[in-house]
Amino acid sequence: MRENTVLRNIIIIALVLLNIGCDQISKEVIRKKVEPSEYIQVVGDNFIVTNVENTGAMLGFGKNLPPIIKIIVLQALPVLVLLILLTRILRKKDLDKFMVLAFACVIGGGIGNLIDRIMYGSVTDFLFVEIGFFKTGIFNMADVSVTMGVILILLLTIYSKKQMI
Repeated sequence: MRENTVLRNIIIIALVLLNIGCDQISKEVIRKKVEPSEYIQVVGDNFIVTNVENTGAMLGFGKNLPPIIKIIVLQALPVLVLLILLTRILRKKDLDKFMVLAFACVIGGGIGNLIDRIMYGSVTDFLFVEIGFFKTGIFNMADVSVTMGVILILLLTIYSKKQMI
């Protein structure tokens, strides 16, 4: 039983680290290879690679906050929330494997953006997608991890509720 728990926790930590690694490597490549505000059309105007530093959170939220509030809201609070989430999934043994994957994505992506905020004072965003009426803001791989994790959590929660009915 103890061996299963240790293996499970190693897998969880590996998934979190994989998310962080993919995010940080992709951002480092962008910082080195793409000039700030350069737009590289990958697929016409539908898929663009750029290099933008976001000093706020999602869609620039909080970029104009006073410095101490910004540190609390965009650094200290996320550290606390991510540590609580990681501790909870490591301790909660009855979580479905897909729910564990979802939380690992949320935690890994959150840590990826948090590393940028702490080390650089901003988050490197570099992807933009526009297909018909669907248009994104500029985002990064950490954002993809968090978004996919949240969507998976929602789907699994809805599915489990339907199973109970």
